[in-house]
Amino acid sequence: MTQRSIPTSAVWGAQLLAIGAFAASFALATPVEKKILLHEFTGQSAAETVVVPRDKPLIIEPLYNDPEVVSDEELAQVLAQVVPRFSKKQLKPNYVEHALRTWWLKAKFTDPTVMSGEQMKDYLVDHGQYLASWGDEVEPLLQERSDGVAIRWGKETCASVHHDHWLACLTEAGMTLQEPVFTPNRRDRNANDVLQEAIRDFRLDEVETEWSSLAFGLWLAPQKSWRNRSGRELSFDLMVDRLIRGDKKLGVCAGTHRVYSLMALIRLDDEYHILSPEGRQAAWSHLEKVRDLIAVSQFPDGHWPSNWPDGAEAVTKPVDEELFKKVIATGHHLEWLAIAPPELHPPRDRILKAARWVIKTTVAQTQSDIGQRYTFFSHVGNALALWRKTHPADFWMQWEADHPGWLDTPADATAVLNQ
Repeated sequence: MTQRSIPTSAVWGAQLLAIGAFAASFALATPVEKKILLHEFTGQSAAETVVVPRDKPLIIEPLYNDPEVVSDEELAQVLAQVVPRFSKKQLKPNYVEHALRTWWLKAKFTDPTVMSGEQMKDYLVDHGQYLASWGDEVEPLLQERSDGVAIRWGKETCASVHHDHWLACLTEAGMTLQEPVFTPNRRDRNANDVLQEAIRDFRLDEVETEWSSLAFGLWLAPQKSWRNRSGRELSFDLMVDRLIRGDKKLGVCAGTHRVYSLMALIRLDDEYHILSPEGRQAAWSHLEKVRDLIAVSQFPDGHWPSNWPDGAEAVTKPVDEELFKKVIATGHHLEWLAIAPPELHPPRDRILKAARWVIKTTVAQTQSDIGQRYTFFSHVGNALALWRKTHPADFWMQWEADHPGWLDTPADATAVLNQ
């Protein structure tokens, strides 16, 4: 069978027709549609730079000052366990991020071996300090992009463990938008370059959306929507839908980070109206279900298990799990409850029992125990401070000023353990 060749003129004619059709459609397209078309054909970002309405992030303040949940002495003992005593060699970014979102940039300590808030921040924003800790045999934490700065994340101990966790933690710690960020090759970048890259990079089909939702809320409110690199319009309503999708046990730390981010979005909506009525109701209804589940999944000693979404069955059919998983569930639930209105609380006795258990458990740990599970215990310190309507740095610096040398008296810790 003889094959017929297509004349070159016909090929060129078809291409010219296609180009003409594209040019015509492009000419008639809206500015947003033009950006999306250019992204499809050239890879050029379809996102516009988001105008952030503030230089300092919003703060979601706690609602309660409840010494029955945790006394001053108990809070001091718990915080003493989670001060950032880190070795500078091969310092895990994940540990520093957790410590910083607990202690904030303003934290200062009388112990010179403890990293201050500013020192922790500097480690995360300066490639030179990261290089001094890890050497040049690992990839940089701060990664240059053509129009921003990305954070290397993943399971490696030298990386930020979760997507946008670096951004969320520094945001909660009080980083300004103009904070300098020193990448391997540039010294003219700042925190806004990281934020804009995160906004462009975000996709709803990602496995972890908890920290993106939180960071975007604290920076962007009252803006409700934006576009990512591909031109997809995103919104806080879509964030809510993504956070509540699937089984409640899904997500990092037994699903509790999704719960915290949902509560944070509701609190932001109270003042800035970033959610539609339907989006807010969806988040609220989900948290009501969480409330009801933790009301019946708590063990007699006060802890919540990692399978708390199983409800009462979590108690009648307990799973065999390590202590740190109980600390994760209990500490994280106390954390979101501290910023939640009373309507979303389980019965008060559940909160008091959880606090008693987590205080005793934390104070009983050795420094070696804390060092191996620092990230989880850091949430305990933050949660308990929130229940006293304060933040760890504020409480600690005042406590140290009022009680010089108090850590030299081991009876303080014994008193807590004996309660």
